[in-house]
Amino acid sequence: MYIPTLSDMFHAHQRIRPHIHRTPVLTSTFIDTLVGARLFFKCENLQKAGAFKARGASNAVFGLSDEQAAKGVATHSSGNHGTCLSYAAGRRGIPCTVVMPWTAPQAKKDAVRGYGGRVVECEPSTSSREAVFAEVVAETGAEFVHPYNDPRVIAGQATCSKEMIEQVDDLDAIIAPIGGGGMVSGTCLTLSNLLPKAKIYAAEPEQADDAYRSFKAGRIIADDAPNTVADGLKVPLKDLTWHFVKSNVSDILTASDPEIIDAMKLIWKRMKIVMEPSSAVPLATILKNKHLFAGKRVGVIVTGGNVDLDTLPWQ
Repeated sequence: MYIPTLSDMFHAHQRIRPHIHRTPVLTSTFIDTLVGARLFFKCENLQKAGAFKARGASNAVFGLSDEQAAKGVATHSSGNHGTCLSYAAGRRGIPCTVVMPWTAPQAKKDAVRGYGGRVVECEPSTSSREAVFAEVVAETGAEFVHPYNDPRVIAGQATCSKEMIEQVDDLDAIIAPIGGGGMVSGTCLTLSNLLPKAKIYAAEPEQADDAYRSFKAGRIIADDAPNTVADGLKVPLKDLTWHFVKSNVSDILTASDPEIIDAMKLIWKRMKIVMEPSSAVPLATILKNKHLFAGKRVGVIVTGGNVDLDTLPWQ
């Protein structure tokens, strides 16, 4: 298992800079007052392809040799990684196949196809996803770019928190959503080297809390098919992301689906930005654990904005 380094993160940022946005950091006085802390929202919902995963996907795609790239890339994804891999593959002019659960939001399937990717549907479980994906790779010979358990992807995601600490001084903590742990692992990689005093929190839905239970048990516990409104956070930790989580995360906090929906509505209403349910989990957990963040300067990573506007969770 190759563990990405700070050097990998710096090289990744140089490689992907032409293909990503340096996303803005926004604030809300109303939400700060409500929480009792200073919150700084790193808006990856405004990233290329609408999600932070454009970073890791671009690093993987543009790091391939010409020989590897000619066979294309493939992945399995509930949405954003597949969309972002299709985006990056399109920028390089190579094929991309994405295995997606049939339950994935239609907006995310449409986005994959919109960037030129091919969608192959599977049942909404980890086991089905991996079985169907194995067939795709056997058929195409494509390079597998794992949604999160890939050192190239983690090095790319790590560039998000690098930008954030350049944009905001003296952060006491950063909090990000956790599913498979790619963004949290990248945050760990960057902060443990560049801002070691800052605490790293992960935020997870109660109805898909395998990372929380893994963290408490000291070993990976995987759920096969959890059900939560935060559709981007249904996947389990793997060995590489677990390495970063167990070594660097201060705590994993959880919120219920109703709390996640309330936080999502609050950000839409007060900050006027479109975010998906997975992105609202950090604020939901902050509101639930105000004592942990009182008086602190906290970076909040808003991971994506690819929401199906026809099926909003409060409708």
